Amino acid sequence: MIIGVLALQGDTREHLRAVAELDAVGRPVRRVDELDSVDALIIPGGESTTMSKLAVEFGLLEPIRKRIAGGMPVYGSCAGMIMLASTILDGRADQVPFGGIDMTVRRNAFGRQVDSFEGSVDISGIDGGPFQAVFIRAPWVESVEDSVEVLGRVSSGPPGEASRAGMPTGGAAGRIVAVRQGHLLATAFHPELTGDLRVHRYFVEMAREAGKTTEG
Repeated sequence: MIIGVLALQGDTREHLRAVAELDAVGRPVRRVDELDSVDALIIPGGESTTMSKLAVEFGLLEPIRKRIAGGMPVYGSCAGMIMLASTILDGRADQVPFGGIDMTVRRNAFGRQVDSFEGSVDISGIDGGPFQAVFIRAPWVESVEDSVEVLGRVSSGPPGEASRAGMPTGGAAGRIVAVRQGHLLATAFHPELTGDLRVHRYFVEMAREAGKTTEG
C-alpha cells in the first residue's frame, strides 16, 4: 500500500512519518507521475489558497479530481478538508478545490493563528476514547448533504472565536470537524501533530479495503 502526501505546501513530513509508523509506504507527491504511482492520497494542513494555486501551476488539479472521481481514497486535514469541499466560504474568489465531499466548509472559522487550540473530539468508528485534536486556523463544516457521514464534533472552542463569527458565545461547540463520504475522509484538525495515530490508521485501513475491492 503506497500512500502519497501532497507536497506542494504544508506539513508533509509529519504525515509521511505517521504513515511509515503504520507499516505503509509514504511518498511525497508533487508531479502527475508521482500521483499515478500511489494508491491513496493525504492532503495536509497548510494554506488552502496557496495549495489551490500551486495545484493549478503544477498541473495536479484535474489529475487529482479525476483520481477522486475514480475512487482513490483521500484524506484531507485542515487545509486538506477545505480542498475536498464542494463549497468554500470565506475563501478567495479564485480559489478552486479538488472537491469530492458534498459539504460547505468555512475557512479559518475558529479564528486566527493566535486562536489555535486543542479540543476533545469523539470520532465515530475510532475506538480509544476522545481524540485530543489540534486546531490551527482551522475550518469547520457548516453543512453537509445526506451522502456525508458526520464522524466528529468539537466539544469546545477558544474564547472569542464565536463573537468574531457573529455567533452567540459558545457557538464553536458542537461544530462538525470530521466527516467521511465513501472513500473520502476529512478533519478540521491536525492528527499528525499529536503522536496519536488513530486517524491515520483509520485512513490506511480505508485505503487497504479499497485496494481489496479493486483487486476483487
